[in-house]
Order: sequence, then C-alpha cells, then structure tokens
Amino acid sequence: MKIKVVTVGKLKEKYLKDGIAEYSKRISRFAKLKMIELADEKTPDRASESENQKILEIEGQRILSKVGDRDFVIVLAIEGKTLSSEEFSKRLEEASIKGFSTLTFIIGGSLGLAQDVKKRANLSVSFGRLTLPHQLMRLVLVEQIYRSFTIQQGSPYHK
Repeated sequence: MKIKVVTVGKLKEKYLKDGIAEYSKRISRFAKLKMIELADEKTPDRASESENQKILEIEGQRILSKVGDRDFVIVLAIEGKTLSSEEFSKRLEEASIKGFSTLTFIIGGSLGLAQDVKKRANLSVSFGRLTLPHQLMRLVLVEQIYRSFTIQQGSPYHK
C-alpha cells in the first residue's frame, strides 16, 4: 500500500519534523509513505472574498495535480465526518479491500480547501471542531495513520 500526504505550506518547526519523521518510520513497516509539500499562496491582509477564492483555486489546482485517478482521497476538513480511531482504521482498511492501492490525504492551507478538491474526495474527515495549524495537523494525521495500522494488527499501541 502507498500513502501520500499532500499539504499546502512548508513545515518549519523542528519538533514537528522530528515527530513526523518518527511516525513515518513506524508507518514504513506497513506502507510506503510520501509527504508532498506544495507552495501556499500569499494572502494579502484583509483579502476580499474573491481574492480568497482565487487563492483557493490556485492551491486546489496544485493539490489535484498530485492526485492520481485511482487514488482513494481523504480530505481533512472541519465540516467532514468525525470518526473514532477505530472507525478511521476501518475506513482505511475498507479502501484497501476495495482495491485502492494509494490512499491520498489532503491538508489545505490557512484558507482551507477549494470546492474542486472537496468534490474529488472519497471521504471527508474532521479531527474535531478545534482549528489546528495545518503544520500540527500533519503530525496528528501521521500518528492516526500509524494508530490505524496498529488497530488492524491488534497491537497494544492503541490501548
């Protein structure tokens, strides 16, 4: 299985990079993980709604260029479905059983995700109603992906 995590914006904080590297190493026992960072568009102070939409469209095009036709796409969006770790694990397992060899997770930038990206998603997931920085969300996501594999394996890590 292949897992792609497509994100908007660069990761700068060393402690987040270290955490992501640790979980990436752990995930490598189960799947090939590829992190793809895309440039974010600069948002002017007090940007208009139309300026924000244009930024979302540009970022959305960049995101969709990294998504394969046969990828199972999971977007992280505050309006997505809230799942327990067990439910999340089950959804990933079901995608694999259905023949999807690549799971692609998408984390948008500060403005969120373009409608075209949300429409391409097979699943929209929310990790809660809290707003988290997208850099921190990467760490939370890779930990949950690792947890998902440990749940499927019956590992004590999940307890």
